[in-house]
Amino acid sequence: METVLTSGTEEGLIYGFMALGILLSFRMLGFPDLTVEGCFPFAAGVAATLLVAGASPPVATIVAVLSGIVAGLIAGAIHTRLGINNILAGILVASALYTAQLRTMGRPNVPLLNYDTIYGQALGFLGLTESRWGNIAFLAMLTLIVGGALFWFLHTDLGLAVRATGDNEIMVRSLGVDVRDTKMITLALGNGLVALSGALAAQEQGFADVSMGIGTLVAAAAAVVIGETVLGQGGVGRSLLSAVLGSIAYRALLAFGLRLGFPATDFKAVAAVLVLLALVAPQLRNRWRETVTRRAVARGGAAT
Repeated sequence: METVLTSGTEEGLIYGFMALGILLSFRMLGFPDLTVEGCFPFAAGVAATLLVAGASPPVATIVAVLSGIVAGLIAGAIHTRLGINNILAGILVASALYTAQLRTMGRPNVPLLNYDTIYGQALGFLGLTESRWGNIAFLAMLTLIVGGALFWFLHTDLGLAVRATGDNEIMVRSLGVDVRDTKMITLALGNGLVALSGALAAQEQGFADVSMGIGTLVAAAAAVVIGETVLGQGGVGRSLLSAVLGSIAYRALLAFGLRLGFPATDFKAVAAVLVLLALVAPQLRNRWRETVTRRAVARGGAAT
């Protein structure tokens, strides 16, 4: 059980950055950004290629994040400036990123087993030994920093404009706010977080592969839904916290399912069932509350 918890926590924190990116685009902006499917593996490939070329892990990670920001800006520009449907814009960018990743890596897979990673450097700087718990401590600190920065940004004037754009775009436009800019900024931030997740995942797994992005969008959406199911919807702080905790819970459930003896070939099926349960859980909870309320009212009426 300890292995399941530690593995789920480590993987959940890594993919929690992607859940935060999905939270920005899907939940707050209402933009179904399919760029994620291409941005995640592309950033992983960029980070791996730079590490193999001799770049330091922090530089490789930062450049990978910048590549995700550029991808988000391109998707936003295609949608806002060219008037292309948001879903189609994401598909176009994701398809282009697949080719860009192959061009960048030069091959479908780049191993990193003999190269230093950001985990080793960060743990050495913090005076911690390289272990799974050390990785968790580093990722938790990074999550607090990124989450705090997001919390601050979403309470600035620009952040409030971004949130308002997702709530009521027509009203925001009538107030003189250029919603094209707010959309592009949100997509840039969201894909930057996804790219950070991809770079961290590649360095933790020890390789970057062109197929790393398959199913990442579904997993991130499931993490957001699970977090909202457990903590409920509320303010910005609760939303950010629920996305990260939902990612940890989702990865822990997957690890637990594999520990039960499910073969690796059933991984996607297990993930699909978890997503379905996460989507149905709020409806079942609401129905249960309605049933309890009706029974309470009926008992009260009978007593009267």
